Amino acid sequence: MKYNAKKHWESIYHTKNFNEVSWYQENPKISVDLILSADVDKDANIIDVGGGDSKLVDKLLELGFKNIVVLDISLSSLEKAQQRLAEKAKNVKWINLDLMEFETEERFDIWHDRACFHFLTSKKDIDKYVESVKKYLKPNGYLIIGTFSLDGPEKCSGLEVRRYSKDSMGKLFSKGFRHIKSLEELHNTPFQTTQSFVYNVFERVV
Repeated sequence: MKYNAKKHWESIYHTKNFNEVSWYQENPKISVDLILSADVDKDANIIDVGGGDSKLVDKLLELGFKNIVVLDISLSSLEKAQQRLAEKAKNVKWINLDLMEFETEERFDIWHDRACFHFLTSKKDIDKYVESVKKYLKPNGYLIIGTFSLDGPEKCSGLEVRRYSKDSMGKLFSKGFRHIKSLEELHNTPFQTTQSFVYNVFERVV
């Protein structure tokens, strides 16, 4: 049977609560710290790719950021986030779309992705992702991307994933980007297990 990404992720979010998925973080501290380290103003355009019902958007709103986009293939995940945020959800732009189909006239100061990119396993999809970041990130904008590290799991949510290092990410984003920093995280899942992540920050250069 052909894999249907939207059907897969809708099933995940229909059957699990927000704190029952392995990538759940009560406090996305590393993502917040890396965004703050970019030193952009509160009017900066920020997109959280594959954000689902992550609590990153909550934290960014609390910090006063005003132009936040959350994109996810799962409508259920976005609806859960909107219900949680209640009236504050009106201050966020929600996009229910497969990232591979995403097109916009907007340009972003920060492109954030934690745990979405490593689900892309074909060269075609990976290349398209890289080109999308190049296209939609402003000059001197920042790419903040978290993936499974080389010590991370080989599968997640029943899907094969790709694992990355600082060097392999650097090669993918070698043209048009400048590597700023890299750090690793041992993420504690809700199931009392750990997953190894690597975060990389790049600046868009022209």
